[in-house]
Amino acid sequence: MYKETTIMRSPATGEPPTDGSSALSQDLPDLIRNMKLSNAWIRGGLNSMILLKNTEKNVMLVAMHEGTEIVSYQSNDSITFQIIEGKLEFYTRKTSAAIGMGQVLTLNDRVKYRLTASEETVMLLSIAKDRSRSALVT
Repeated sequence: MYKETTIMRSPATGEPPTDGSSALSQDLPDLIRNMKLSNAWIRGGLNSMILLKNTEKNVMLVAMHEGTEIVSYQSNDSITFQIIEGKLEFYTRKTSAAIGMGQVLTLNDRVKYRLTASEETVMLLSIAKDRSRSALVT
């Protein structure tokens, strides 16, 4: 399935936000509305937008149609899923959970997981990178 990713850019510099030294205000309802007008969304694909990307964390806004599935393997990084709209079914080998609007799910351990949108869903996906691992790379 086609996936479209858009990188959010600072209105002042035109560059993506890369560090915590400056603030970038974002209007989530407006971003979501624009994502749902995109070609990827109209074609039925998952659509994501990078809101922040740096050496410590990544934050993405993700829009999924009902039935869209994400299968992934979590590295040592902590991952948080915050549901803005809709509902997700979350599965691992050991557990499953349904998370809906206003709810948050955090993974702190290395685990294979699968997410399925049980209805049209928008979420914030935040990845806090494991700094001990990145410190080993020189």
